[in-house]
Amino acid sequence: MFHKEGYKIISVALVLFLGINLASYVAIQIDEWQIAIFSVTLVFLILILQFFRNPKRHTTVSDSTVVAPVDGKVVVIEEVFEKEHFKDNRLQVSIFMSPVNVHVTRHPINGDVIFSKYHPGKYLVAWHPKASEENERTTVVVKNNSIEVLYRQIAGALAKRIVNYAKEGEKVVQGSDSGFIKFGSRVDVYLPIGTDVSVTLNQKVKGGESVIANL
Repeated sequence: MFHKEGYKIISVALVLFLGINLASYVAIQIDEWQIAIFSVTLVFLILILQFFRNPKRHTTVSDSTVVAPVDGKVVVIEEVFEKEHFKDNRLQVSIFMSPVNVHVTRHPINGDVIFSKYHPGKYLVAWHPKASEENERTTVVVKNNSIEVLYRQIAGALAKRIVNYAKEGEKVVQGSDSGFIKFGSRVDVYLPIGTDVSVTLNQKVKGGESVIANL
């Protein structure tokens, strides 16, 4: 199963794969060259397919937990000042995605989207300290009863497009599709101070399934 954001790119990749190999079969009579071209184009096609994969996730929906919005590795757990929306101290949990991770972004909690904003910016490497403030990014805040959770999609050096489906005023379900980041990046989650974080640094998590905090 593939994410809808990849349909166009996958179609182009398939056409190129078939076209290049057909051309090599007709124009090149050396078997070794044909095999080499086939191998290289097949690897390229597999990389495209695996990047846009969208495996089904089984979310245990609960108003008392926060699930990981993306697949990846936890690289930051610290108290910071969040200046865009809350304008106070929050507990930040950051998840870094490599190009081989699933890049679907999912809603970390149930609730109402009360804030959703896109910011153009730079393409610093995703783990750069200034990436969350200077890179292209989107900020979304979901409110569940009296709890507000902010998550921020951040573009990296290879990510050239962030897709965000969250719209202010809509109700969302924990674990449901909220967007996509093309070609590697990270997502920051901002939680209320005192939240019980249930992950550790360098832990690998699955979007929509791994519980990263208990409210």
